[in-house]
Amino acid sequence: MNTTTAGVVFAASLAVALGLTYRPFGDYLARVYTSERHLRAEKMTYRLVGVDPDADQRWSVHLRAVLAFSCVSALFLYVFLRLQGRLPFNLGFDGMAPGQAFNTAASFVTNTNWQSYAGESTLGYLAQMAGLAVQNFASAAVGISVAIALVRGFSRSHTDRLGNFWVDLVRTVVRVLLPISVIGAVVLVAGGVVQNFHGVRTVSTIAGGGQAITGGPVASQEIIKELGTNGGGFYNVNSAHPFENPTVWTNWLQIYLLLAIPFALPRAFGKMVGDTRQGLAIVSVMAVLAITGVFLVNGFQLAHHGTVPTAVGAATEGVETRFGVSGSATFAAATTLTSTGAVNSAHDSYTGLGGAVLLLNMMLGEIAPGGAGSGLYGMLVVAVLAVFVGGLMIGRTPEYLGKKIAAREVKFAALYILTTPALALGVTAVAMALPGERANMLNSGAHGLSEVLYAATSVANNNGSAFAGLTVNTAWWNTVLGISMLLARFLPVVFVLGLAGSLARQKTAPVSSGTLPTHRPLFVGLVTGVAFVVVALTYFPAIALGPFAEGLH
Repeated sequence: MNTTTAGVVFAASLAVALGLTYRPFGDYLARVYTSERHLRAEKMTYRLVGVDPDADQRWSVHLRAVLAFSCVSALFLYVFLRLQGRLPFNLGFDGMAPGQAFNTAASFVTNTNWQSYAGESTLGYLAQMAGLAVQNFASAAVGISVAIALVRGFSRSHTDRLGNFWVDLVRTVVRVLLPISVIGAVVLVAGGVVQNFHGVRTVSTIAGGGQAITGGPVASQEIIKELGTNGGGFYNVNSAHPFENPTVWTNWLQIYLLLAIPFALPRAFGKMVGDTRQGLAIVSVMAVLAITGVFLVNGFQLAHHGTVPTAVGAATEGVETRFGVSGSATFAAATTLTSTGAVNSAHDSYTGLGGAVLLLNMMLGEIAPGGAGSGLYGMLVVAVLAVFVGGLMIGRTPEYLGKKIAAREVKFAALYILTTPALALGVTAVAMALPGERANMLNSGAHGLSEVLYAATSVANNNGSAFAGLTVNTAWWNTVLGISMLLARFLPVVFVLGLAGSLARQKTAPVSSGTLPTHRPLFVGLVTGVAFVVVALTYFPAIALGPFAEGLH
């Protein structure tokens, strides 16, 4: 089987698996968030934190709960990382420096998982397990809870209540993330992923020398890293490390895991609003954008250009030989189409146009299918804008699922869309304007700009993957990127919950002859076009100066 055929089979099998689980998994998620029954473990948690699980919250109360929980989480993780040297299982590592601890705490609480450190040489087992892995569960659950609140905004009428954040948070962890993670971790261990407390061991190499190998509780962190679209690796090289991702089939499984929840949530959305066709329309837009991204990255990496790629049949620089070009390119596309940020190859070594597609994947707002929860609410915001554009075309007040999209709703949607480009392009501009920060670039010209633009875009979209060639463990980068991650996560949450509250207060309007059908191919094409034109083209000048200029050189 040649490389191209193998890549097609690999990607197609993923699509089939996601298609087979779309309905049952989505239906299960819908039942989780509509059930009136509380499990015993959930009731104990509610009593422990003093929460009334049957009390609905207004959007402003819901927002305060999200911010309060995330603030406490960030403070806990910051202190935990600073005090690591005094905690058990620290492997002899001292606590993180203040700037890096702030950056890491902001990173994991916002589901970004940007890493300015090397995990195996910086953090001990307790910091990895009780610090980072716990936030992998919590940050993913926060994103899903916000998405469910927006869905309730569409499904409810004449109310200012969007459900209970604490109930959605606990149910996401107890009924969704934990059960799958336990089973998935066992499967990964069977596939060769490490799970131990052996510490650092020195082994003899073939050349007769010695090499220090760090083990650890890897599988238990690896599973939630992918399932929760987090991306923070136990090791510095992330999913390219054989202890994290040993074989072709574990590579396939990890890609499936990071796509499973984002692709199933539209089905839950359709069930909760009472029309599964609406969920199918949303997932169709996600699928069109995702397939396009996967196809383009594979195409640019498999194209024969240059002396070495022509000789070997593909652009293999930076690719892990265990997975091959297609296994790496598909992983790269999936991780940038979601907010995962895990990597199994060096994105900095991709072709100019291949790297450009990875950037575009993130610049879409990571809505195809996006992160756990954040992908769904991001796509629904784009759908709201698409309905508004459609309404302008026919000269009537636009409606989506019976809710009028008026000035207030459009303002929330517009502010959501503008937040990440402002942060990404703003940070890039400032970094390129400061001589000291330009000195941290190991490359000049178009590729140097691409590295800075990639870093700023990655944190502004809460992705966390990175190009190499940029020294970011400095006071300036740790501070600026940390602030960018926090703003990029929680400003959109403010706008999403504000939009949800505005929608929930409305009366559901009946369907009329002038209503735009939002479950047909025409609407799918409209939303796809709006996603690309309104969102992606915002970045076109910057991309043209960076990866496009490099790729067309």
